[in-house]
This record gives sequence, structure tokens and C-alpha cells, in this order.
Amino acid sequence: MPARVYLEEGRTWTFAVALDWPGWCRRGRGREAALSALLEYRDRYRAVPSIAFRPGPLEVVGVVTGTSTTDFGAPDAIWPEDHRLPSRAERRRHIERLQDCWRYFDDVVARAPARLRTGPRGGGRHRDAIVDHVREAERAYASRIGRPIPPRTPWADQRAAVAAALTRDEPDARWPAAYALRRIAWHVLDHAFEIEDRAS
Repeated sequence: MPARVYLEEGRTWTFAVALDWPGWCRRGRGREAALSALLEYRDRYRAVPSIAFRPGPLEVVGVVTGTSTTDFGAPDAIWPEDHRLPSRAERRRHIERLQDCWRYFDDVVARAPARLRTGPRGGGRHRDAIVDHVREAERAYASRIGRPIPPRTPWADQRAAVAAALTRDEPDARWPAAYALRRIAWHVLDHAFEIEDRAS
């Protein structure tokens, strides 16, 4: 079965986003580069899901226009079908994939040294600062799905609240659940891969 992908095109970056595998999302300078990057991460993503990951050939099902956030380097455009109500089974599968991303991130953090290799210009957060960033970003995302979370909420409780909010459509949500799942999963995995790369 083909792997359904849409492209989010900005002026600077294009993202190739897998619709059925939350977290499998990569960027490039243009359409072909984004699709190539997604394929390059296929084997790396394979270690994330707790179910078999055997995607077929990529099938581009559409293109959406990016935003200034896309140009900055993060996916930000909602796929039109995200506004339809997914089935309970589909939503449950996608929440399970988000939970897989959380587990993968936690495993990467547990194995990583506290100080990570810096970039060519000496930049980049170290491990614990990345962890803090991911946790606080998820708390910010929670407000966008209609479930504000107080500061200093234990991370396990925060994740449970996010997962619970994604099982239904909160009345104050600014992000559709389908989009939120992919966006949160991408952010978690992007930083997990960063830690892996900079720990080596």
C-alpha cells in the first residue's frame, strides 16, 4: 500500500509529511529534496513504532502552502482533511504512534551523555536543555488542542493529559487533533534524532 504524503511548501523549506505515520516528516530545499529526506529517514523511523513499519512507495496526495514558521524550519500548515472527524480506531492508532515517539525520545535521552557535541559554530542545546524545551513545547501545544496544562505539571501527567485531549475534539482547540498528533510527534522525534546525532 502506498505511503500517503503531503507537501508543505514554504519559500525556504518544503516538508514531506506522512499522513499515516505521525512523526515521519522531514524537510528539504524543494519538493524533491523533502521527499528524498523522508526516504532517507525511513529506516531510522522504523525503530520508532511498536508495530511493523513497512510503508509502500511514497504517494504525494497534495500540497499545502506553508507559513513563516515553515520558512523558519518547522511544519505549520494544516492539511485540509485534518478538519474531518477521524474514526475512533484511526485516532487511537495515531495516539499510539505518538506514545511510541515519546518512548523513543525517553530511551534516547536515557542513553545520551549530558553534554552533546556542538555544531560547526559551537551552537546547540545540551541534553537536559533539549528535554526542557520539548517538555515546555508540549505544554504550549496543549493549549492549542484545548487542554491548558499548569506549569510544573509532572511530565507523565502532562503527556497523559495531551493524549486524553487528542481522543476527542475539545471545544476550545485551535489545532485539529489529526494535525496536532503529527506536529507533536514530529517535534519529539526531531529532537530525539538531534540528540542521537550530536551524542555520537
